[in-house]
Amino acid sequence: MDKKLLLKSHFHFIGIGGIGMSALAIGLLKKGCSVSGSDLVKNDETKKLEELGAVIFTSQIRQNIKFVISKFTNKLINFVVSSAIKPENEEFSYCREKNFSIKHRSEILSMLMRTYTSLAVAGSHGKTSTTTFLSTILELCTRNSSSITGGIIPIYNSNCHLEDTKYLIAEIDESDGTINKYKSDIGIINNIDFDHCDHFSDLNEVISSFKSFAKNSKKLLFNFDCETSKNNFYSNYKWSNATTKNVAYAIIPTEINSKYTIGKYYENGNFISSLNIPIPGLHNLSNITAAIAASRMIGVDFIEIKKNIKYLKLPKKRFEFRGQIDERSLYDDYAHHPNEIKETIKLGRLLIQQKHNNEFQQNRLIAVFQPHRYSRVKQFTKEFAEELSKADVIYVTSIYGAGEKNEDKITSKIITDLIYKKNKNVSYINNYYEFTEKFCQLTKKGDLILNMGAGDCHNFWSILNKKQLK
Repeated sequence: MDKKLLLKSHFHFIGIGGIGMSALAIGLLKKGCSVSGSDLVKNDETKKLEELGAVIFTSQIRQNIKFVISKFTNKLINFVVSSAIKPENEEFSYCREKNFSIKHRSEILSMLMRTYTSLAVAGSHGKTSTTTFLSTILELCTRNSSSITGGIIPIYNSNCHLEDTKYLIAEIDESDGTINKYKSDIGIINNIDFDHCDHFSDLNEVISSFKSFAKNSKKLLFNFDCETSKNNFYSNYKWSNATTKNVAYAIIPTEINSKYTIGKYYENGNFISSLNIPIPGLHNLSNITAAIAASRMIGVDFIEIKKNIKYLKLPKKRFEFRGQIDERSLYDDYAHHPNEIKETIKLGRLLIQQKHNNEFQQNRLIAVFQPHRYSRVKQFTKEFAEELSKADVIYVTSIYGAGEKNEDKITSKIITDLIYKKNKNVSYINNYYEFTEKFCQLTKKGDLILNMGAGDCHNFWSILNKKQLK
């Protein structure tokens, strides 16, 4: 869509408050379009959109659509939905009934990407972190870069920074099969894992969707350390944290502690320089290596990258330190897949091992987990139990359904029962309000508390703080 046509267009987002939908809405506002949207929940994103001039409805009824049609009579109106919007949604069903122009969010992102040299970040885990690292490097090294992502990028304090730049870094969602809609100049695949069981029936279907993405990328950059990627893709552009052979880019770690990672950087097997990276964790090193590799592929000077590496930060909700209450340290993490939980707990252990560096000595690792989606719990019950049991004490809350119907009557008890066979220090808690009420009995001074999940679990810190103020 060209600039003139964009300015003549109005976009109404059904479910505008989601992290991905709000990013697109912000982007379109910055492009000069008029935007409206509806969401049942008010949040930071809807507040920011209102400040930028969007019309926000806090209901989802057909009258909203009628209002939009009557107000923007001189515009070409597009109604935008994500896969999270159910067919029975009143706004959505009314749009279908009236045969209005309905676009999926992937079509809007794809349209925006076509006007830039696009770097598309895909993969089962680490997309938001990689997008954040790549956005930071390109912003500082080129001052000619835009970003749309599914998280808050610290350098922009936003999930969208869309300007008239040469480059656009976009986080690509594979969860609903729309990954084949995107064409990019550089396609990045972090890793491939079986997930999103509500859409995919097995790993082969997931691989197939990534193959469509790879085919649509002019150049493909992938993680050589991921067996699934290594066995299913071919490209001259690969990265590794385990070997310098047969890969274009590598960072071999020499030290990983709770504050930073030191590694040796190689290109095509040749040692270039040592790097001191202010982010802990091997999984984060992989994401950073991908970001450096993609930057080098578009010609960014390595000396510039090295100079700016010290400014890297994790996005919000990625091992985010929220604070301390009564000498207990609380971290938030988006981990909702067993392999993500595995890496988050590993990082928590790293902090505890180096407790002498902390203001308060941390003795125990407490995992608080809110399972996300009934289909995911059903598919990965054993794997969840295996990884969560590695914490010292585990609390599992009720499942955040994310709009799924619980046809199999699944509860968190199936996870806690399996954990109990490996680790007796496990309990079910109904919700975060219940946990807050018993916070002092359930935790001890010196505990490091990892709060994990992709639902509303990240409200825990504010619930705790409100209780403290009473």
